[in-house]
Amino acid sequence: MKLFVSAASPFVRKILVQAHECGLADRIEPIDLSGSGLGPTSPVTELSASNPLGKIPALIRDDGSVLYDSRVIAEYLDSLHDGPPLLPTSGPERFETLRRVALADGICDAAVLGRYESVLRPEALRWDEFLDGQLQKIRGAIAALAAETLPDDADLGTIAVAVALGYLDLRWSEHDLWRGADPALVDWHARFAERPSMVATAPKL
Repeated sequence: MKLFVSAASPFVRKILVQAHECGLADRIEPIDLSGSGLGPTSPVTELSASNPLGKIPALIRDDGSVLYDSRVIAEYLDSLHDGPPLLPTSGPERFETLRRVALADGICDAAVLGRYESVLRPEALRWDEFLDGQLQKIRGAIAALAAETLPDDADLGTIAVAVALGYLDLRWSEHDLWRGADPALVDWHARFAERPSMVATAPKL
């Protein structure tokens, strides 16, 4: 299998962490688009030929068919290994996991959009209220996470949360969007970040 990746993308890292947790990392060949200029206004031809949305991650399966986005790819990878599923197949646990994935992905969506607004958009065209709205979404999601007791075990939900918090450290550390919110959340992330899957996938920019 081949996976379109970029070093900083939290959605890519989520898939790579899962692949390590499931023992599938050696079966995935990365197609690295870092430095290609990939962005909201600059599609990459090779990627767009596989994913008409021009977004990463996109997974080319062994039969040549392509899956996107990260949630679809995650479910597919979970079907390829014999260990405990990272997404429970039924019951309340499944929906709790999916809810955490949605919350974490929402943090990443807002963080990426905020970065586009504050870094990529020409300064004269930047919309402060839009950026403030994205940061408020992140703060609201962090407050919701701080009200939970997150398990230390890896599933798609905890992976997504850990990756989202890592992305905030990477791109938004100057805003202290989460480390000051709750010491228990900081402690949880510190433990989870020591997992070999997290260490192996830490962005190298």
